[in-house]
Amino acid sequence: MNTNTPPQQPADGAPQADPTDTLPPSLEAQLADLQARHNEVSDAYLRAKAETENIRRRSEEELAKARKFAIEAFAESLLPVNDSLEAALAIQNATSEQMRQGVDLTLRQLLQAMERNKVVQIAPPVGTRFDPHQHQAISLVPADQEANTVVSVLQKGYLIVDRVLRPALVTVAAPK
Repeated sequence: MNTNTPPQQPADGAPQADPTDTLPPSLEAQLADLQARHNEVSDAYLRAKAETENIRRRSEEELAKARKFAIEAFAESLLPVNDSLEAALAIQNATSEQMRQGVDLTLRQLLQAMERNKVVQIAPPVGTRFDPHQHQAISLVPADQEANTVVSVLQKGYLIVDRVLRPALVTVAAPK
């Protein structure tokens, strides 16, 4: 059957009957079955497409919320540190020993807040092998230890989970 050709019109202008109107009953049944299956598949496709679009939209909204509020937990864990610093400043006649104890306690609060938020210090012990992924060598110095090992830490580094936020600044033993 060629459905692309227009129906033949006799010379009097009346359209000719559609040849599918005279299909045998078995072909009509098959055609009806195929049309029903086509409708089911089309409906399933449209539903799947709509569901995919809904999932994409929800994911974008959740990602936007996550970006917007990502720092909220970290900021919340820093509030006690801020409170401790303000309390220390409110004390008018604190002794140097009281100030030192307060600073130590506040530093511990800060380190705990950082640890809760997966911020970890990089402070390699002396003699540790130099790791260019976590350490930044400031200088090579002659030392009585193995070459390419840490001699001293000038500034601690930090990781967030496994990503280097800031490398540790170190001096490294020079080759002999």
